[in-house]
Amino acid sequence: MASTVRIVFFGTGGSWPSPERNVMAFGIQVDSEVLLFDCGEGTQRQIMQTNLSFMKIKKIFITHFHGDHFLGLAGLIQTMVLNNRKEPLDIFGPPRAISMLTSYFSIGYYSLSFPIRIYELSSGDSIDFGGYIISTIRTKHPVYTLAYMFKEKDIPRIDKDKADKYGLNSKVLEKLRKYGQIEFKGQKITIDMVAGGIRKGRKIVYTGDTAPFDELADFAKDADVLVHEATVEASLEEQMNRFGHSSARQAAELAKRANVRKLMLVHISPRYKSPEPIKKEAMAIFPNTVVPSDLDEFLVKVRKD
Repeated sequence: MASTVRIVFFGTGGSWPSPERNVMAFGIQVDSEVLLFDCGEGTQRQIMQTNLSFMKIKKIFITHFHGDHFLGLAGLIQTMVLNNRKEPLDIFGPPRAISMLTSYFSIGYYSLSFPIRIYELSSGDSIDFGGYIISTIRTKHPVYTLAYMFKEKDIPRIDKDKADKYGLNSKVLEKLRKYGQIEFKGQKITIDMVAGGIRKGRKIVYTGDTAPFDELADFAKDADVLVHEATVEASLEEQMNRFGHSSARQAAELAKRANVRKLMLVHISPRYKSPEPIKKEAMAIFPNTVVPSDLDEFLVKVRKD
């Protein structure tokens, strides 16, 4: 289990950049690794204004190929090249990601200094990355769009009294968590010998663009954080639903139904100079709601229960 899981927003608006918000991109920091979700235009400059390094990004997950969600990729990659990146970069996206991105990356004159590996995902896919799993579901949007779930794996809680009985320090305990059993001072010790319950892994769900649909509540069930699009207020939701978007009211209803701990609303329409109407509408239904601004950071803590 990671020591630190942090969410950093690089862009929180939808459709086009505005003076108030850049378009969609946010990172999940898992200790020293950074996972990037969507990459709207200008994302690399936004990252430079935070404490995260774009050179630490190992994986990028694109929800769909509308411009406000992926047009920053070429600029980000060229910036990585100019900073002499050598480490491979993995990019995941919906069907047609390989052809779409291969064509996109061929624009302009520059030479890659590192390998880019592109993977296509479909609804219901899950990928095990060791300490966490990324899962997908197709959303309700005019083009093939994926919502993503980041799920940290559960691990046994350590009973301090049991660990002290065997003289196990924190370094040895981490090794025991990793391998399940170790040889320590001539004795075989298994994780069950020092366990005291289960520490639930943190769960973060990002909807991408979507109109409401029932399956999303199950996908987001009990999430620590739900990052949900809220393009408009309820007065405009009927029109926006036809275009595959949700209102703040609908996002809050989903968060309540899914029993999430915190709701974060993004993809705010450029028509809103202030987020207060969006925030007020959602909080009336789901009080633990925030509307992040660009560059806001949130620590996702391990549950005590």
